[in-house]
Amino acid sequence: MSIAQEAGTLTFGVFDHLDRGSVPLPEHYENRLKLAEVYDREGFHAYHIAEHHSTPLGMASAPGIFLAAVAQRTRRLRFGPLVYTLSLTHPLRLIEEICMLDQMSQGRLELGVGRGSSPYEMSYFGVQAQESGKRYIEAYEVIMQGLTSSVLNFQGSHYTFDNVPMELTCVQKPHPPIWYGLSAPAAAPWAAEHGVNIVCNGPARPVHDITDRYREVWSQHHGGGNLRMPFLGLGRHIVVAETHAEAYAIGERGFARWYNSLQHLWRAHGNPMKSYPIPEDFSLATAGGMVIVGTPEQVTEQLHAEVDKAGATYVLTRFAFGDLSYEESRRSLDLFCEQVMPQFAAQPCVA
Repeated sequence: MSIAQEAGTLTFGVFDHLDRGSVPLPEHYENRLKLAEVYDREGFHAYHIAEHHSTPLGMASAPGIFLAAVAQRTRRLRFGPLVYTLSLTHPLRLIEEICMLDQMSQGRLELGVGRGSSPYEMSYFGVQAQESGKRYIEAYEVIMQGLTSSVLNFQGSHYTFDNVPMELTCVQKPHPPIWYGLSAPAAAPWAAEHGVNIVCNGPARPVHDITDRYREVWSQHHGGGNLRMPFLGLGRHIVVAETHAEAYAIGERGFARWYNSLQHLWRAHGNPMKSYPIPEDFSLATAGGMVIVGTPEQVTEQLHAEVDKAGATYVLTRFAFGDLSYEESRRSLDLFCEQVMPQFAAQPCVA
């Protein structure tokens, strides 16, 4: 298993909902693949994509298909789902997909897991939100056993396997690095004990409570060993331009489209989501540091402040969102790579 950076270093990755924009889907997918090629060349650690269903928030509802294309278009970039919604997919099917992606990329898969956040998406699959947690736990146990054993045996409430041969295996042993999203310090101990990389959104100050708790538990369980601490991730929308006014205008427009997609199913069911950690008001999102826009110098300063306040070691940048054009995302990305990334003491991740 690849263990990530030590605390004190900063590494950059990319998160992408692949939310619907304003171009036809073939062009949309191709644009994202072209951006992935840039992430690969510029030394980003990993490209993480979301899984969503029946909503404009996610056009990669079968993430493995898109990631297989990413594997063929890149050489060094690591990639993976953030997350596979385990409550909606049969675990045996996922074991096989995980192994295939890791083999096809020669060991570059990053494995994000979760139970899912949308009760509406779950209902389309016949899964009730109140039972999704149990399904997730069972599926995770099955997947971990299937990735580390030659034969799968499992007895649970939702899944039963009796001497199922595991013909496919991963390049990475015992399995690809695991990722999990956290929103509260109470969930940090499990992740720290098991060496799981974490991702957080929202205001930086509360995130620091999570990273502090993670470091505390990690030190108790692994402090005397040689393992490097897994990534403590912080997600941020970023738009870089020659002027602050240009960056703000581009970001405000794309953010509004992205947020509408985020809320689409909730509003369609008459129940707008009120607990998301990023506010819908763009001025509040930028003032709170959850969206970072400006010149390269301004973005560098804001990003340094956010990372320090959050205690993060990994930044999941978002350059493509909403109806931003490929050219707008690419220009922002180029400025970031040329003038922002060099200002951080990032070290290449050693797999």
